[in-house]
Amino acid sequence: MVEQQLRSRGVRNTRVLDAMARVPRHEFVPEELQPEAYADHPLPIGFGQTISQPYVVAYMTEVLDPQPANRVLEVGTGSGYQAAVLGELAAEVYTIEIVDTLGSRARQTLDRLGYGNVNVRIGDGYQGWPEAAPFDRIILTAAPPALPQALVDQLAVGGILVAPVGPTVGGQMITIVRKTVEGVTVEETIAVQFVPMVSG
Repeated sequence: MVEQQLRSRGVRNTRVLDAMARVPRHEFVPEELQPEAYADHPLPIGFGQTISQPYVVAYMTEVLDPQPANRVLEVGTGSGYQAAVLGELAAEVYTIEIVDTLGSRARQTLDRLGYGNVNVRIGDGYQGWPEAAPFDRIILTAAPPALPQALVDQLAVGGILVAPVGPTVGGQMITIVRKTVEGVTVEETIAVQFVPMVSG
């Protein structure tokens, strides 16, 4: 997977490639889909949600550029796979999932695999995790129609936020937000198709 899907398609960050080589992706998909765990496409994990294609996980993680001392917020825990990759790369990960069953399952998987630096919350990702803010990095793994201001507010100065932004069907773009003392810059990169980010 790392060689054929990631490195060959331009992912160059060795820390990201090494992290994705270490995380056992098959542990995060339903048992009947484990033979497809390392295939180059998303897989259903129930409740209308998916585990993202490995390349998209790698691309977004590389753009996010989490550093060893960073505190990272993820919105949309899903299977817990992206949180595990982040757990390999950052000091502390805070991840929010709105679907109770998925969040609970992800917490169990992450605990079983030893990701003690990943904190899972069941809740509304649009609100972020205010009491743990600010965050050095924020990543969204579901697509809001527009950037949630509460999440931009919880980004630390010097921080990076990466999110798929746009309508449910067509037009979503990976959006990179960088916050400096002068303000916020927004850049769009590649077109993607994520499940919508829902509010509860």
